[in-house]
Amino acid sequence: MQPPRWLTRLVWIAVLLLVAIALLAVLHRVIVLDDPSLMARPGNPAGAVDTAFAKYPILTFVHILPGALFMTLGPLQFVRRIRTKHLQFHRWSGRVFFACGLVVGLSALALTFQTSVGGATERAAIILFAIVFLFELVRAFVLIRHRRIALHREWMIRAFAIGLAIATIRPIVGAFFAARQLSPHEFFGIAFWIGFTIHFMLGEVWINYTRPMVLLRGGLASGDSRARGQKVMG
Repeated sequence: MQPPRWLTRLVWIAVLLLVAIALLAVLHRVIVLDDPSLMARPGNPAGAVDTAFAKYPILTFVHILPGALFMTLGPLQFVRRIRTKHLQFHRWSGRVFFACGLVVGLSALALTFQTSVGGATERAAIILFAIVFLFELVRAFVLIRHRRIALHREWMIRAFAIGLAIATIRPIVGAFFAARQLSPHEFFGIAFWIGFTIHFMLGEVWINYTRPMVLLRGGLASGDSRARGQKVMG
């Protein structure tokens, strides 16, 4: 079924808000790494986060800068007008989105093996969902190479939903900081599990809710000529 317009707008507002949170987090991390004097003091609970990233500045930059581009290009992959009227931009931005996603996923794995604020709980969440994210991203790429447009869309949604989870984790972490009941080492892993799981589930809900609409629109499932013209990263 086709989602009502108000629901589509609500989803877009939520996505853009999360993208803004992610980009602000990247900006904050870049500023702090460039000027260590701005790091939170050791007595401040947030200091543990700053210290963890400051130990590996190059790897952090490798993770967050492609991450910013991934977040910026992500919403554009799902704008129908761009797909239909600016196909070349859609294809090339899709390729950049894919490449940035690979770097983000692999660097997340590298970072979590080097340092993690939440210890084994956080590390387990990142390893699991980074692998899931990379599989979804590669699956989406393979599908578009075979002109499987509708399935490609579904796996792109899955990958972007997982990638976007890092923005949802921010306010969850903020809520734990405000509660002052647990230390960052105790709640960081919990926050990561909550954020990633929510996004994993919401991605599946949206895919299943919109799937009939996509399959009925322009023969996307059969990969006809009109559908082929809308491919991403192809």
